[in-house]
Amino acid sequence: MVLSKTDLLEILEGNRRLTMRVVEAFPEEELFHFTPADKLRPFAEMIKEIMNIERAYVRGIARNVWEFQDSFASISTKEALISACEAIRDDTRRLWQEITEETLEVVEKDPFFGPSQSHFSRLQYGLENEIHHRGQGFIYLRVLGIEPPEFFERD
Repeated sequence: MVLSKTDLLEILEGNRRLTMRVVEAFPEEELFHFTPADKLRPFAEMIKEIMNIERAYVRGIARNVWEFQDSFASISTKEALISACEAIRDDTRRLWQEITEETLEVVEKDPFFGPSQSHFSRLQYGLENEIHHRGQGFIYLRVLGIEPPEFFERD
């Protein structure tokens, strides 16, 4: 069975709902400052990365405008982070209407990370990156003594 554009968006949406529950589980101070080891980043920094990748890829795929910039570096409160996440996802939903199933099959060199791949594969990479960082968020929460949300709940 081939995954449709609609199916892909629902997978992205379900994963984002879970990621946002992880964000909401963090106390604000720990969201922006806690790391369990020196070489790791606070979870808020990972969320900003997820948003930057989503914005860059979805705009690039929908409009062929490829810009990767850190648009969220100045965010320093939980409320602002959640609001930015909601705004990015709203942009994705609007731009999704401009993306066709044929567009998702287009293969070209990735303007940010190098190798040639389909636009579908780019979105899959963005999702895998989100899942990876969300897993780190689960660990951070457990280290802090906070029970993370159930990973199987996507609604």
